[in-house]
Amino acid sequence: MQKKFKYLDKSLLIVTVLLFLVGLVMVFSSSNVTAYMSHAVSPYNYFIKQSIFLVVGLFLSLVMIKMTTKAYGMISWFLLLVTGASLFILLIIGKAKNSAISWFDLGFVSVQPSEFIKVIIIIWMSYYYDIKKKKLNSYSTILFPVGIAMLIAGLIFLQPDLGTTIIFSCIVFVLFWAAPINKIIKSKIVFGGIGLILFASLLLVGSGKSLILSRQLERFNFTRPCDRLLDTGSQVCNGYIAINNGGLTGVGLGNSTQKYLYLPEPYTDFIYAVIVEELGAVSGVTIILAYMFVLYRILVVGSKSNSNFGRMMCYGVSVYIFLHITVNLMGILGLMPMTGVPLPFMSYGGSFTICLIAALTIVQRVSIENGLKNEKK
Repeated sequence: MQKKFKYLDKSLLIVTVLLFLVGLVMVFSSSNVTAYMSHAVSPYNYFIKQSIFLVVGLFLSLVMIKMTTKAYGMISWFLLLVTGASLFILLIIGKAKNSAISWFDLGFVSVQPSEFIKVIIIIWMSYYYDIKKKKLNSYSTILFPVGIAMLIAGLIFLQPDLGTTIIFSCIVFVLFWAAPINKIIKSKIVFGGIGLILFASLLLVGSGKSLILSRQLERFNFTRPCDRLLDTGSQVCNGYIAINNGGLTGVGLGNSTQKYLYLPEPYTDFIYAVIVEELGAVSGVTIILAYMFVLYRILVVGSKSNSNFGRMMCYGVSVYIFLHITVNLMGILGLMPMTGVPLPFMSYGGSFTICLIAALTIVQRVSIENGLKNEKK
């Protein structure tokens, strides 16, 4: 184990641990008022739960780091089947929460299968295209994982969860583009898919129908949110106020005013606004720079991989984290509709936290295997 530890990407490990610790502190700071005043639970409720999620993620990481990437790939077939089936079952027996049927309510905690499927699809598609690399001249072989992914995306969309559907679809697209497929075949499939989507969209528009629900369409009215302070612009406008209150250095840890029920759940989607309000724009920028460093190190580990499998998994993880950061921050800043996407390392949430730790562990395992292979040369 000590030999394996030597090949961990230690700079990536240190920065991610620091980000998780900062996130844990901010979950407590941003949630204590809402927990006590809105949910009538202990001010420490979400802090304790997030701590438990981190500990569970740590144990999962310790198990995963001992396994080979090949083992990840083999297990991913089973996990894909189980998680895909759970998405289908959820639509039948699940209960709506925040206008979406996305969670299995287990009492103490809720489990969101659509979060787990993002990481599972990264492993599975990477493994599939690696073991089939000698047969990637057949359209049926190439399109099989794409078809499975489209089916899963459809199940997520029906929940309905537009934000997760978009992120999942983007991950699948990047994995497909990174796969060792002939460029001509790849281009034909991509442009054919785009053409099919455009054609279907035109048919829907022509028929006067829309697959997007009215409440989702309302979110596209995201510009000038403070003009709709008492309506759909309330959350984003109060997020602006929080960021403006913070200035350069912030009002002090725990001193946010916007967490006093102006932001409905400041410990999830809008936690970055609370961070900037309490710790200032300097700290907000520092967190973004830390994100950039994490993404850079993941791409470095992927570029050093001796296999397409390891390389694709790292690229998939980097896109997974990047999309969550981008969608969350752009929503907070009013640059795109809010979609309920959590901010990596910072937002409260069990499913996402555990999945993020698992994704980072995959990268570290690739780093270990890179080091072991180079040592044998």
